[in-house]
Amino acid sequence: MKEIRNFCIIAHIDHGKSTLADRLLEATHAVEGKTAEDQVLDSMDLERERGITIKSHAVRLEYTYKGKDYILNLVDTPGHVDFSYEVSRSIASCEGALLLVDATQGIQAQTISNLYLALENDLVIIPVINKIDLAGAKPDEVEDEIMDLLGCERSEILRASGKTGEGVDTILETIINRIPAPVGDAEAPLQCLVFDSMYNAYRGVIAYVKVVNGTLREKDNVRFMSTGLEYDAEEIGVLRMTHEPCHELKAGDVGYIITGIKESKDVRVGDTITQSERPAEAAIDGFEEVKPMVFAGVYPIDTKDFENLRSSLDKLRLNDASLTFSPESSAALGFGFRCGFLGLLHMEIVQERLEREFNMDVITTVPNVSYLVYDRTGGCKEVHNPSGLPDVTHIERIEEPYIRATIITHAEYIGPVMTLCLDKRGELISQNFIMGNRVELLFDMPLGEIVIDFYDKLKSLSRGYASFDYHITDFRPSKLIKLDILLNGEPVDALSTLTHVDNSVPFGRRMCEKLKELIPRQQFDIAVQAAIGAKIIARETIKAVRKDVTAKCYGGDISRKRKLLEKQKEGKKRMKKIGTVEVPQKAFLAVLKLD
Repeated sequence: MKEIRNFCIIAHIDHGKSTLADRLLEATHAVEGKTAEDQVLDSMDLERERGITIKSHAVRLEYTYKGKDYILNLVDTPGHVDFSYEVSRSIASCEGALLLVDATQGIQAQTISNLYLALENDLVIIPVINKIDLAGAKPDEVEDEIMDLLGCERSEILRASGKTGEGVDTILETIINRIPAPVGDAEAPLQCLVFDSMYNAYRGVIAYVKVVNGTLREKDNVRFMSTGLEYDAEEIGVLRMTHEPCHELKAGDVGYIITGIKESKDVRVGDTITQSERPAEAAIDGFEEVKPMVFAGVYPIDTKDFENLRSSLDKLRLNDASLTFSPESSAALGFGFRCGFLGLLHMEIVQERLEREFNMDVITTVPNVSYLVYDRTGGCKEVHNPSGLPDVTHIERIEEPYIRATIITHAEYIGPVMTLCLDKRGELISQNFIMGNRVELLFDMPLGEIVIDFYDKLKSLSRGYASFDYHITDFRPSKLIKLDILLNGEPVDALSTLTHVDNSVPFGRRMCEKLKELIPRQQFDIAVQAAIGAKIIARETIKAVRKDVTAKCYGGDISRKRKLLEKQKEGKKRMKKIGTVEVPQKAFLAVLKLD
């Protein structure tokens, strides 16, 4: 155990975590020749296309230092705020962390957030300034920022370049010298922490584990403590670039276990695995339960695919523990699932993974957050969907979730950023200048206002400089009302939203205008209306596709023309009674891009 080091790389998005991980893999000869490529740990096509890390990736490295062989278990983590649950799980399986800061951008919001996560778990922090080879690098200024943040000495901060490989050997030596070896007893009863899992069509569920105490051997009979189910360990091994089988994993090791489990619900992230013959007395303190921030309905385009969608979501949840879902039905869309996501990017990624990995064509409804609704009898109900709201006459008050938002930006963009936050009903809590011309703004804001297009607007206002991070603080009473969208007088429940009284009329008007552009014209007029209760607050009409019925009528009396037009009018009226309006998928997503 004295030769094992478990560490992760944490940083803000785009500060070079995956590139530095590539250099660490090369320096330890974990990848060579044909297997060496950029962002080698980002195995998903989606990650490569977007240039972001979505999943944490664990890999075992071997390094010789002062004549001794060391085992380094590295976890490369995502940087985007929507995947912070992945980061928290990686941190729980490590003893140390490399805190990466971009030499051109300095400390950003997610850098601070991830640092606090690591400090809460008592990890040893090694600060590293990355991208020092760039022309715009300001390593001295960034060093001052890190010293302010961590209270460390200048000599403790390392400088490196993920692109050129400069400083990589120093990082590896510092990991060995400063990060402690894992603590545990190889002779004690077995305790393994499940920190991730994935589904393989041939082998079933593969669980990734960190052995905290005891020794796990091949063919052992093991028990999952949360479900009480027992299985034989068909295969165990370590996580190199591929799964490499071995005969035993001792305390401090990180590896995988295959038990032939076919049902994804039988494996839970944060569970403890022990031996059936000599079980551990208690489970390891698992991870905190994930709290979804954004809810949306996910429905199969073809209703026959409902069961396929259920099994696809089950398998996806194995690989993405922050996804939650429960069945629901909609009058417009049939049977589907109410899914909870950590943010809009997370929702987009899940939808894309369903299409690519499971060939599921789905419709996603307007995203919203959860509200607490208090009725006049004193009861309280959590509502994730506007259609679940009780009658207005029974509601005492509605409380919505508030967040504490941290925004770090250049001083020149303070004006537009503050205007944006105040327009979203934000309250300024504090404003602090960090080194030079960078400022940190703290706002209290309703979560419902930021889930749709806030992040995109913030990035465009600040030309990509502003960084954003948030956490839920509490629920506060608010004047919220349900806004319905009616097509020919029929409400489309998938387009209903809960909105603040002050925003309702302009929001309803913009919705109607957008839907008028997106819904295809039919043979009859379609009335698109926004309503609050029985009161219509906005209306647009999609005109019917018309045929020139009077083309063949020339000369003669005007009454002949009128007769043909009346005949067409009757036909349109009949068609309107039996005609249904198909709402395309892009109309459901229109709400996200109203501006």
